[in-house]
Amino acid sequence: MFSLNSFRKQLAKPITSWQLCLLGIIGGFASASLIILFTLSIDAIQQLYLVKKDNYNSLDSLSRFDLPIIGALIILLFAWLTGYKYLRTGIPLVLHRLKVANGVMPLKNTLNQFWGSAIALATGFSVGREGPAVHLGAASSSYIGNILKLPHNSMRTLCGCGVAAAIAASFNTPIAAVLFVMEVILREYKIHMFIPIMLSAMIGSIMTSSVFGPVHEFEYFSQITMTYQHYPWLIVAGIFLGFIAFLFNRYLVLIIKFSEKYHIFPRLMVAAFITGGIGYFIPFAMGTGLSAVDFSINHPYEFQLLFALLVAKLAMTVFALGLGIPGGIIGPILGIGSIAGACIAAIVILFVPEANLSSDFILMGMAGFMAATLNAPLAALLAIVELSNQIEIIVPAMIVIAVACVTSGQFFKNKSVFVMQANIMGLTYRQTPIEKSLQKVGVASFLNEKITLIDNKQMSNDEELLAKLRVLNQERSLIIKNHQSNSYYQLVSLATTSNNDNDSLNKQPLIKHQLSPLSSQATLSEAYNMLVDERDGGVYIYDSNPKEILGIITFEQIRTYLVEGKSS
Repeated sequence: MFSLNSFRKQLAKPITSWQLCLLGIIGGFASASLIILFTLSIDAIQQLYLVKKDNYNSLDSLSRFDLPIIGALIILLFAWLTGYKYLRTGIPLVLHRLKVANGVMPLKNTLNQFWGSAIALATGFSVGREGPAVHLGAASSSYIGNILKLPHNSMRTLCGCGVAAAIAASFNTPIAAVLFVMEVILREYKIHMFIPIMLSAMIGSIMTSSVFGPVHEFEYFSQITMTYQHYPWLIVAGIFLGFIAFLFNRYLVLIIKFSEKYHIFPRLMVAAFITGGIGYFIPFAMGTGLSAVDFSINHPYEFQLLFALLVAKLAMTVFALGLGIPGGIIGPILGIGSIAGACIAAIVILFVPEANLSSDFILMGMAGFMAATLNAPLAALLAIVELSNQIEIIVPAMIVIAVACVTSGQFFKNKSVFVMQANIMGLTYRQTPIEKSLQKVGVASFLNEKITLIDNKQMSNDEELLAKLRVLNQERSLIIKNHQSNSYYQLVSLATTSNNDNDSLNKQPLIKHQLSPLSSQATLSEAYNMLVDERDGGVYIYDSNPKEILGIITFEQIRTYLVEGKSS
């Protein structure tokens, strides 16, 4: 017979299980459904005034200037309805919530993310879809886990499943989605996490293909023609991409730091005027990045135009994201990378006139700039392979990514833009190695249920307790309930640490450790944090009623697990 308690207990273990895979599929379905609704909402808004998705060149100059201002005012209206308290959105917030709340997102943040980002994406701001996708995917899956009161370790995995499904549903790139979650969101590779996350990404890709068709955004790129003799130019491209990745991350963080002291209203309006002003003169800089990619392909060797577009796109993106426009960063990053790649191709053609490498360098630019900006080389590589549907780009893309990441990281001390954003916003996300290890295990799978519970009225003195301990012979833990305070105490004889004979037991005083309550959803990390200061004692585990004990976990059990990999 199915038991929800046994279901939860299985999920508390850091192992691959059908229970976790099933939840990953359910979470993936919920996340992909929300992303499809999000995408359709953006498309429906843009159809009101654009002849083609993201084609802002079809608008007249004044409309391009006005549109972001109107969008900012609508975003501010949603912010006002929530009291301006839930405006932080996107990937840095997800990283923070994974640290402090096991991935559970505040509902009002999620509402602001959905509608605010939909308006921002539809009105020409240079932001992407993946930030909202990550937020919405994490939120929808974690809500399911929260309703079912799942162990916190499984909720973290379920949150990763939601993110993977959302990324796959947004770009139809399931492999890149899985690697993005492992490299950027969870920042670790564990097989018991990998399989449900993979299944979730598969569900996201299947669902988006069934609604929008089995196509990728950049399949129209021509087949790669680059040969070995062109590979030295890839090193030059990697150095250039690493440098502009450093500039991009640095100035984005500086704008965030500078603007945080101002109210959200002037910040968003400044972002709107900058976007509208640049869009007035350079329409291809507006939007997620599709227009920039199209321009790069159609004007492959016009260096001055491409360089002007590169500067415009960089400025528009840095100010939009830095000043608080809700949206993601990967879409604009791909656009900036494509323009940078086209600029490099325009220079290469001066030295290798017979080469027609514009399309190749555009793809290389996208891969290298994404890898160096996010510090996620594998996710960037697989994303470009899946988006272009060309496996032949792997070797040249590896060269560009390696050089770009080394240039950006070693010579310019650049870090992941998400980490830099979280640091400057004061959002905690770092975890110690002990935390990472203990967060994988739920207390429900670790607790000691061999306890003997006695009433404090049943024992009048320590001699009776010692007699009871001798009967138990250390096979069970002795717990005494205090009716006055409704707290539990674990009673341990000092003699148990040295000698087990009865004479020693009678001579040693008893130690009484008060047990603090801890929910059965918690992980060993939470138990460890409650006990680490005293490095002794234990906690008692409860399900729904804090007064009903299920079992205990002692600090000694946790210490033994850390040292030996098993409970004592």
